[in-house]
Amino acid sequence: MVVLIIKEKIMKNSIKFSIGLATVTLATLAVAPLSVNAASSKTVTVGVVGDTSRELWQDIGQRAQKKYGITIKLKEFNDYVKPNQALVDGSLDLNAFQTKIFFDDQNKKMGNKLQSIGKTVIVPMRLYSLKADKISEIKKGSTIAVPNDATNEARALNVLVQAKLIKYNKQVTDPTAKDITYNPKNLKIKEVDAGQAVSSLQTADAAVINGNFAHDANLKDKNILLTQNLKKNVSPYINLIAARKSEANKKVYKQIVKLYQTKETKAEIKKLFGNSQYAAWNLK
Repeated sequence: MVVLIIKEKIMKNSIKFSIGLATVTLATLAVAPLSVNAASSKTVTVGVVGDTSRELWQDIGQRAQKKYGITIKLKEFNDYVKPNQALVDGSLDLNAFQTKIFFDDQNKKMGNKLQSIGKTVIVPMRLYSLKADKISEIKKGSTIAVPNDATNEARALNVLVQAKLIKYNKQVTDPTAKDITYNPKNLKIKEVDAGQAVSSLQTADAAVINGNFAHDANLKDKNILLTQNLKKNVSPYINLIAARKSEANKKVYKQIVKLYQTKETKAEIKKLFGNSQYAAWNLK
């Protein structure tokens, strides 16, 4: 009986030991995903628009990896709506492509789920033509293409006002071609997707084009008839980095913004974009 009792105790202790090992093993497995998540928190997916913007962010990514151990993955878009939708649905962590005025408009439409976390650059719109060398050569009845989204169309109409080609009703919040009140040359204003404004130059007499699309298309300075005047009231036209509001204070995002707003980035902007855009994080 003693032997049996000893064996029974030994068996019980063995079972307890085995259970203990299993518990430790399960605890170890439970911890493992946490370490994976900790590592993935250093990977940030950024949405950009245009090929040259991708090049700029690749440079920023190299410096982010070296200084903070952050891996930046880029997703390139060719329009101005999808990057915000992707940010809202979580397929992006950040995006960097839009002006404050465009962001405010889109964010409102998407339920104010996004937040600006830092300024980047300012990119003037320009009036281009492959047919006229100066504004005075734009003939009566000419077709001028403008972006069709609310904020960019307002900017484009302001460029045409600056060129003294039209006037529009300033009481309208989001003006379109229908709100033009003065058009002495009877110009035909063709509203197109911002990303299609460059290709519209092949058929239109002129087009107001966003700077990033013009630069990616390698449009020549000789084809510029007018550059948007941004010497006054520039705040609405400063581009920004956006995040989901619920994650806007993440340390890793603040590190990316801090790295972006450096003299190294300013030099890279000059190298890639020349005079078509410039650093704006110190502008108000």
